[in-house]
Amino acid sequence: MSDKPLFDVLIVGAGPAGLTASYLLTKKSPLKVCVLEANPEYVGGISRTEKRDGYHFDIGGHRFFSKSQEVENLWREILPDDFLDRPRTSRILYRGKFYSYPLRAFEALWNLGILESILCVLSYMKARAFPAVPARSFHQWVSNQFGERLFGIFFKTYTEKVWGMSCDDISADWAAQRIKGLSLFTAVLSALKKSIGLSKPKGKDGKVIKTLIESFRYPRKGPGMMWEEAARKTLTQGGRIDMGVSAQYLDWDESAQLWTIRTSDGKAYQAKHVISSAPMRDVVSHVTPPARSANAAAKLKYRDFLTVALTLNTPAIFDDNWIYIHDPSVKVGRIQNYVSWSPEMIPANGKGCLGLEYFCFEGDGLWSKTDDELVALAKKELVELKLAKPEQITGGYVVRQPKAYPVYDDEYKQLVSQIREEFAERYPTLHFVGRNGMHKYNNQDHAMMTAMLTAENIIAGKKVYDIWDVNEDAEYHESGSAGEKAALSSVRAVPQKIS
Repeated sequence: MSDKPLFDVLIVGAGPAGLTASYLLTKKSPLKVCVLEANPEYVGGISRTEKRDGYHFDIGGHRFFSKSQEVENLWREILPDDFLDRPRTSRILYRGKFYSYPLRAFEALWNLGILESILCVLSYMKARAFPAVPARSFHQWVSNQFGERLFGIFFKTYTEKVWGMSCDDISADWAAQRIKGLSLFTAVLSALKKSIGLSKPKGKDGKVIKTLIESFRYPRKGPGMMWEEAARKTLTQGGRIDMGVSAQYLDWDESAQLWTIRTSDGKAYQAKHVISSAPMRDVVSHVTPPARSANAAAKLKYRDFLTVALTLNTPAIFDDNWIYIHDPSVKVGRIQNYVSWSPEMIPANGKGCLGLEYFCFEGDGLWSKTDDELVALAKKELVELKLAKPEQITGGYVVRQPKAYPVYDDEYKQLVSQIREEFAERYPTLHFVGRNGMHKYNNQDHAMMTAMLTAENIIAGKKVYDIWDVNEDAEYHESGSAGEKAALSSVRAVPQKIS
């Protein structure tokens, strides 16, 4: 008799994907489920809400908006009474001037000046007449959509801050995914229609372009509320969550069709299925018997991230949810205004809290600075940008987030493909889900949908559909939203325990 606890499903990571899976599996089936989370205090992964002295702040900011009704329904089901409807406001700060994002045509023309505006229009016309085909890099894709001059003003500096690499080395896939459906024409048309009271434009599929949404829902004390409640409901439904436990090795026993997960503190767990939202590179390199694709996985790259939350004795001078900093003279890439997400993110009225976001690589000079050094840097840059005065800043907190962003370089797609093919054949009961699990830069609704479908497959005892066919809008490629609902309904009708 093994002394290792045996589960039907072991879930690595208590982020949006992991907790979506645990909530649904414990709700809909008798399967024995356990979640392992490395963080000793917080659930939610990169969607957690950190708390310091009454201040709440996100790790990156998370709007609750999805084209998938299934995801929207699940949000409401888990957290029915704590959503706020919030206006979406974000701008670009460039050369001391604010530009609305999405673009407002006349504002941009006024701020740039007549000569620069003419040059931008001519550059756009040239790009439309002579596009780079096919667009292989982020630089080429954005230039095709907006023109070379607007690329240089509104995309190059910020994007290279985020990724720490040239826009020529970033795959066009990332641009197509994150700025999907948006072009200069669409953005200008949106601004014109809004100014005369008409509806905002839609993409080729007839649906609202995510980049142009004007409002979203948000939990009143941050996105962590959603995942704390999902964790609570997982527990009340009979699931188990072990905090402060880091999965280290995954041993596959093919004859017994059983996984053994060994943790960094010497514990061991056994399970018939493993759902992993941990970084794909780490998982593949720690599987036994060794994966043939381990060398491919070792080449996958990640960008790390840190937030310096500065507290103010006065409200911030801007009302945006966040602003993008397109100034190469400072290191900060984006600044969150937490009060604009929800007034309950701060302990008292009349105060403020701004989150200055820095993009880095784990172990580099920025990452290795002490908290005091990072707070000092953030204060200095906030004052340089004229977004606060020194006497208004009362304190600061630092949060580091390793592997925040899977990197889309020239070879990532081929590497992920190699891993997918091998694991589907050799390790069919190890399921990759979520952003880092699939090495796919997605939002939480996409991460949730991949977990939802994985849970349904496990409950059904067979592969009903391929989670890799979920697109970036959290929709199922093969069947669309109507087919997605039908597929989910058909799976729910036949729950069975995996033998």
